[in-house]
Amino acid sequence: MKALFASAAILGLTAGAALAAEGSVVGDWLVKDGYANIRIDNCGGKMWGIVVWEKVPGGYDDENPDPAKKKRLTLGMPILLGLVPKEPGKWQGEIYNSQNGKMYSASISLADENTLDLEGCLFPNFMCLTQKWTRVTTPPPNALPLPPVKGAATPPAKQTAAKKGAAPAPSDVCLRITDEAAALEKASAKK
Repeated sequence: MKALFASAAILGLTAGAALAAEGSVVGDWLVKDGYANIRIDNCGGKMWGIVVWEKVPGGYDDENPDPAKKKRLTLGMPILLGLVPKEPGKWQGEIYNSQNGKMYSASISLADENTLDLEGCLFPNFMCLTQKWTRVTTPPPNALPLPPVKGAATPPAKQTAAKKGAAPAPSDVCLRITDEAAALEKASAKK
């Protein structure tokens, strides 16, 4: 019986180590040219990414074709949009490029624990380029706080205290994605 338990424990540790070795795309990433950090998180089974740091603060989404979004701050703005699992370790969806206001087909996967491969394509799987992003382990010393989420109410401190067994509060990324979706829905309803 002890041998069976020991074997099961070893298998469990080995499986846990293998899962840990796979890594996760969740976290903060420095983009290829070093002008921004993107925070990626899993929101409802999809990967989303927002700008959490800018080398030159105070940018606006000036190139967005939607006039209502031209005044939107780039800090806190979603850029990786609803990436879904394509195959183990690879997520596919869209990326927004604020430098030209266009959407592209995109996929992300880990090259290694600290390197993310972002593939952006003009058309799905056609005319693609890959960028390497680097995992950020320490936020930049000049990092500004993210602007508040418009649609999110700040709960009282007593309510935010973690309760045993309670579901964790949604991440800032997920709150911003929910806010963005609500704003789009509201704008669509007005049309």
